[in-house]
Amino acid sequence: MRKALTAAGLAIALAACGNAPTTTPTQAGGSPSAGGGGKTLEGVKIEVAAKWTGEEQKNFEQVLKAFTDKTGAQVTYASTGEDTGAYLGPRIQGGSPPDVAILPQPGLVQQYADQDALKPLSDAVIKQLDENYTDYWKELGSADDQVYGVLVKAAHKSLVWYRQSAFDEAGVQPPTNWQELVTAAQTIADSGTAPFSFCGASGWTLTDLFENVYLSTAGPEKYDQLSKHEIPWTDESVGVALTRMGELFGKKEFVNGGSSGALQTDFPTCVTQVYGQKKAAMVIEADFVAVSAVESGAKVGEEAKTFPFPKVGDTAPVVLGGDIAVVLKDSPGAQALLEFLASKEGGEVWAKLPGYLSPNRNVSPDNYPDPLTKQLGQTIISAGETVRYDMSDLAPSAFGGTDGKGEWKLLQDLLRNPSDVKNIQTQLEAEAKKAWKN
Repeated sequence: MRKALTAAGLAIALAACGNAPTTTPTQAGGSPSAGGGGKTLEGVKIEVAAKWTGEEQKNFEQVLKAFTDKTGAQVTYASTGEDTGAYLGPRIQGGSPPDVAILPQPGLVQQYADQDALKPLSDAVIKQLDENYTDYWKELGSADDQVYGVLVKAAHKSLVWYRQSAFDEAGVQPPTNWQELVTAAQTIADSGTAPFSFCGASGWTLTDLFENVYLSTAGPEKYDQLSKHEIPWTDESVGVALTRMGELFGKKEFVNGGSSGALQTDFPTCVTQVYGQKKAAMVIEADFVAVSAVESGAKVGEEAKTFPFPKVGDTAPVVLGGDIAVVLKDSPGAQALLEFLASKEGGEVWAKLPGYLSPNRNVSPDNYPDPLTKQLGQTIISAGETVRYDMSDLAPSAFGGTDGKGEWKLLQDLLRNPSDVKNIQTQLEAEAKKAWKN
């Protein structure tokens, strides 16, 4: 699932991914490296749990070490594995949760808030949020008007990856708007190469495509309304977005293998079809495509390149996934760690390491270690108030996150029959009503 795939892809693309222990203490060592001040948390122990392993874990442990060097606190990291809920649930029920958990989807914030498992953020953490984040991100980490979470790590989902040699052979340039994309696709198809490789067997990739089209055509306000089911999926704005998607799905020569082939192609096989098998020119997915592109023999920045998801309407879409830190034990150490993670200082420590994107608007892209990450970081800042979180990850999992059901299945049906927009809207609304129970 996409929740397991983040900007770690960029790190793996630039360096091989190793395995690290699942529980690691981070000790103080040397002089403070993340800022001045006395070590006010000397002797305090903090446990933080997140899903990261391998290089992603090692990089996060460097951030924790910077916090240790600054405060004197001893931080122990525990990997939850891919199912964060399955790891945290028994510990919460048993009364022994970690001090801090980093959640892979906002829905868990509301779930744990309903269980009275979360502690409100301190004034010091809220101050960092107000200084460094837009109101949207603050609301994303809230439940019932109480702020519980800090978005600490982002995945950029508004990208189109392309094969430079395919563009060269067709004589096309990266498009900047939807019509240019459709025109370029036709030119590439006429040159004998399928323009798109769709990962139709992995329904979440189709939700990512929908979210970009919808954010661009409907705008941020309607995006928010649809994500909360405050407007129905039968709304005209949804039909506009689905019809636009059909402009790519509806031409057989645009889709590698046709719709039937695309529906049998999972992620990351769709990436292999572009860079390894050279059967297609483009794949529409997030920054983590870098992993599979490199595994297929392409070098990121040379044969494997990106352009921003083109404007379909008035808004240049920037859709992010990401991870949200919450406090499960109300202690000065836990709150101090979130204050550090929410700060410009903490974000800059992390940004200098591979495979990280910050949602913190005051973390300069100049901190990032490679040109692609700098570019992606700049687009997040430039988008300002219009950046939005992955809509399907905001929905109840029965609707937005279950293989063969809900939105995943119905967007697969759209790929199969892109002329059936009205019927698919009706079915989407019926499934949404069941999931939201309204």
